[in-house]
Amino acid sequence: MSKRDYYEVLEVSRAVTDGELKSTYRKLAMKWHPDRNPGDAEAEIRFREVSEAYECLKDPQKRAAYDRFGHAAFENGGAGGPGFGADFASTFSDIFDDLFGMAGGRRGGRGSGGRERGADLRYNMEITLEEAYGGKDATIKIPTSITCEACSGTGAKPGTQPKPCRACGGSGRIRHAQGFFTLERTCPTCQGRGQVIEDPCAACAGAGRVTKERTLKVAIPAGVEDGTRIRLGNEGEAGARGGPPGDLYIFLSILPHEFFQRDGADLFCRVPISMVQAAVGGGVEVPTIDGDKTKVKIPEGTQTGKRFRLTGKGMPVLRTRNFGDMYVQVVVETPQKLTKRQRELLMEFEKECSGETHPEATGFFGKVKDFFAGEAE
Repeated sequence: MSKRDYYEVLEVSRAVTDGELKSTYRKLAMKWHPDRNPGDAEAEIRFREVSEAYECLKDPQKRAAYDRFGHAAFENGGAGGPGFGADFASTFSDIFDDLFGMAGGRRGGRGSGGRERGADLRYNMEITLEEAYGGKDATIKIPTSITCEACSGTGAKPGTQPKPCRACGGSGRIRHAQGFFTLERTCPTCQGRGQVIEDPCAACAGAGRVTKERTLKVAIPAGVEDGTRIRLGNEGEAGARGGPPGDLYIFLSILPHEFFQRDGADLFCRVPISMVQAAVGGGVEVPTIDGDKTKVKIPEGTQTGKRFRLTGKGMPVLRTRNFGDMYVQVVVETPQKLTKRQRELLMEFEKECSGETHPEATGFFGKVKDFFAGEAE
């Protein structure tokens, strides 16, 4: 399949200015970025197309060659051709720097002087529904990389400092001119850090960080839900060679409760009542999530499945003063393992019953009788 024209891919004219080209590219890259279109194969293809087109047209020399020869300028191994070779990293740098506001090295990349941002960490925490209701202060222990105290994170032996890489002059990148194109790649000597350590620190072997268990206090706010994520900035893994630390993300999981089921800020509780309670009415005491209990009035003739609403007895709404409601659903329990006397009493009760005692059953079987009578005619 032949490649589409780069100007067509970026939806611009050939007279587009550099500023207009960059602006249009940013919009298209944001639209088709895989993170915004998970699982969409077409979006991934479009994203690659716009990245390849922009990589070519943003460079004045490549753009001039493309305007004159089209795709043929980069075929047969043409130097500096667009695609996903040595310059593709610079295209991604444009994407993340311009679209998402990520400074160089923010997501684990190289910073100045070989400093690398530490990795983000994840900690899974289980809490009870009562703890989610009232909030809590938790203490956690996590094994993580911290800045080496011996070398202050530089990775060099105390009293010495990393030196600029001679191969790349401290830039971390090596450029190679071929014709009127310039290729750029990561420096293999310093791995893009721009610095080399000739005498590494004995405590961290030149890494600038060591592994140690840390104890942290975490404030769990009232009203958190299952899957809530709490971010602790700069509490992740230490950066390499004095780089900034990553973040720690705590993912909360709420344990199942003995009585309550939760839906957002509302709570639901199923309460069994006896057949007599349902028939003549009364009251039942039910627990509440705050550790107290409340009385629910059961009216005469209550049917199974009847739901009663207790306003404000649910969960707090996160970072507000509002509360959800609690719903009590009664389930009429049919008597089991009857004694002879209990059976006799129920049979006497059945004899005293009429259509008004069981209106729903009377109505249903009346309709059934009429149905079969109509079939017989």
